[in-house]
Amino acid sequence: MSQSRIAARFTEAGNRKLLVPYITAGDPDLGVTLALMHTLVKAGADVIELGIPFSDPMADGPVIQAACERALKNNVTLVQVMETVKQFRETDDHTAVVLMGYMNPVEILGYAKFAALAADAGVDGVLTVDLPPEEAGELVAELRSHNLDSIFLLSPTTPDSRLREVCDKASGYIYYVSLKGVTGAANLDTAEVASKVEHIKSISQIPVAVGFGIRDAASAAAISETADAIVVGSVLVALVGEHGQDPDTLHEKMFDTVNGMRTAMDQAGVSA
Repeated sequence: MSQSRIAARFTEAGNRKLLVPYITAGDPDLGVTLALMHTLVKAGADVIELGIPFSDPMADGPVIQAACERALKNNVTLVQVMETVKQFRETDDHTAVVLMGYMNPVEILGYAKFAALAADAGVDGVLTVDLPPEEAGELVAELRSHNLDSIFLLSPTTPDSRLREVCDKASGYIYYVSLKGVTGAANLDTAEVASKVEHIKSISQIPVAVGFGIRDAASAAAISETADAIVVGSVLVALVGEHGQDPDTLHEKMFDTVNGMRTAMDQAGVSA
């Protein structure tokens, strides 16, 4: 199995921490999504997480729930999201792309068809929020057969027994959810996150990305001192919700927000 695009990003980064912005695909439409993906890369993204719109995104807070509703009004499908990734690949073969969502759309397509379409489109990894590791064997096998990474979530309450099971099945990176609750929640405790990330790293060699609760350059920089990658979502999705009908303003604000985080993370790495 050749090195995945995600693994390559971590390899080439060295001590530099990866920045992983999340946006909901199809919000407000897939044309905007494609354009935003290129803006995110210009702003310093290493990996892009694309949310697959779903009618019951139970792990997500109101900001991403609203984004899913906007996308679903346009009847955005999983296949269309993968076609958008394929369009992105026409001019960007470097940035890694992860599909993040829920099992229902994947099961409707079927694991084998989903994995084949995702690989053909240029997807690099898949994170299914509601797939427990104990039940993930069949999907993981299909993804691996197409050189796609299987990304799993860990939470502050994940016991070591499950942590080890996740690490055995995961590839690409592990997504550590820094808060108890849904996306967009507040009260980020950087010291507690650092302690948990170090514990995960004592068990696994897979890079650890931290998300949930990262809202600005300062929190991104603080978490990046311990984590291998930073995932930022709700603050970016909120920008789409606010400025989705004003492309110039949207791209300017998206660039400024992500680039501000990239700069702060790099500065934190230099001073560490």
